[in-house]
Amino acid sequence: MWPLDPSRKEVLRFAVCCRVLTLVLQALFNAVIPDHHAEAFSPPRLTPSGSVDQLVEGLLGGLSHWDAEHFLFIAEHGYLYEHNFAFLPGFPLALLVGTKLLRPLQGLLNLRSCLLISVALLNSLFSVLAAVALHDLGCLVLHCPRQAFYGALLFCLSPANIFLAAGYSEALFALLTFSAMGQLERGRSWTSALLFALATGVRSNGLVSVGFLVHSQCQGFFSSVMVLNPLRQLLKLMGSVFLSVITLGLPFALFQYYAYTRFCLPDSAHPIPKPLLQLALDKGYRIAEGNEPPWCSWKIPLIYSYIQDVYWNVGFLRYYELKQVPNFLLAAPVAILVAWATWTYVTTQPWFCLTLGMRRSKNSKTLEKPDPGFLSPRVFVYQVHAAVLLLFGGLCMHVQVLTRFLGSSTPVVYWFPAHLLQDQEPQLRSLETVPWKPPGGNSAPEQKGPRNSLMMLLYNWKTCSLVTRCILGYFLTYWLLGVLLHCNFLPWT
Repeated sequence: MWPLDPSRKEVLRFAVCCRVLTLVLQALFNAVIPDHHAEAFSPPRLTPSGSVDQLVEGLLGGLSHWDAEHFLFIAEHGYLYEHNFAFLPGFPLALLVGTKLLRPLQGLLNLRSCLLISVALLNSLFSVLAAVALHDLGCLVLHCPRQAFYGALLFCLSPANIFLAAGYSEALFALLTFSAMGQLERGRSWTSALLFALATGVRSNGLVSVGFLVHSQCQGFFSSVMVLNPLRQLLKLMGSVFLSVITLGLPFALFQYYAYTRFCLPDSAHPIPKPLLQLALDKGYRIAEGNEPPWCSWKIPLIYSYIQDVYWNVGFLRYYELKQVPNFLLAAPVAILVAWATWTYVTTQPWFCLTLGMRRSKNSKTLEKPDPGFLSPRVFVYQVHAAVLLLFGGLCMHVQVLTRFLGSSTPVVYWFPAHLLQDQEPQLRSLETVPWKPPGGNSAPEQKGPRNSLMMLLYNWKTCSLVTRCILGYFLTYWLLGVLLHCNFLPWT
């Protein structure tokens, strides 16, 4: 998939080590610390558990808490309850594919155990590949191998680490999104659109990614409008934008239509096992049988918007309550990081930002050899994407999810800290005098691949700058606390 030069090998190795360590720690914490009795979705088990199933639950049960239970339930039983439709089908379908590969074990394990093993294996694979994809994207956009390398290593220690390992869709979404961005940077717009569309089937915020395609198409328009027929180019641009919107929105629209056929059309109900039907009666969960939901009569019957409004109380400034101050504090580091990145970029490239990155350069060499690093003009669209996600997440969502929301969606969360580390850490600046082995290049036998710079900084913690300590302290603290708290049903991001 990617040529394994020394930097990619190190990213791959470090990502695998972090995934294994996460799985070990969640099993240890889940065994040692008793689970908190949270008021979370907890459906009854319909199949008996054998000794091997209990072993799997003991080793991997920490990956099934909170929203992960919804994904496991959907993969096992389908979309039975109305609130299940808050979770898009991409990740449950991936889990079902994983269980098919575990068919030889199905004589020993029930379906839930197979799903738990699929969660552990697939999300480990997805997150490792996402780290490599982010490194690949960084090399293409930043044109600075060291910053791309540091950013990928930081992703391995992501503050959203536990959600990249547990039964959540973040790891798959990050892989698809970073891969789509990389394909777009290579000029493969339709391959990119397909990957972005698959990401939209995993998480709804993938719809925002249409901005990358539109921005790329607009850049092509402004670069050729003075040479070719302007009207023809404008019509071509409008057609490309329309196709991009349709392509990315199609998975989400089909999912909404599926919900409509389940709840709004007559004779569309499916049989529900009695224990799950009883759970619906006890908890007040709406099923397809019964009164027609109010969203069925909307002009645009979107079940997703209805669930976010009624079940999760998601809306503009609804979360701004005094009792939510701890959650705002929990999300503050990632919010400050993205806001700081936005301010730094805008103040460094004010005119370029005002022209929305469409300013034509009089010197063609400027386009061929852009300034390297995070402050490069090529980072503009990624910075706008991150700022839009921060604005929407901070004003309209449950603010504590900002960490995993941004950590799995935008490379800026990792590129900007990498920029700060390279710019302000003396130990890393001293490495600038060491020649960097280019990807795919030949080196002398005595030349080894790049060392893991983050581990070097951790070994020399006392001599690190304040900025480095804040960045690594934040990443490591959230990395570890996430595993500790989430796997024991304690509140986290």
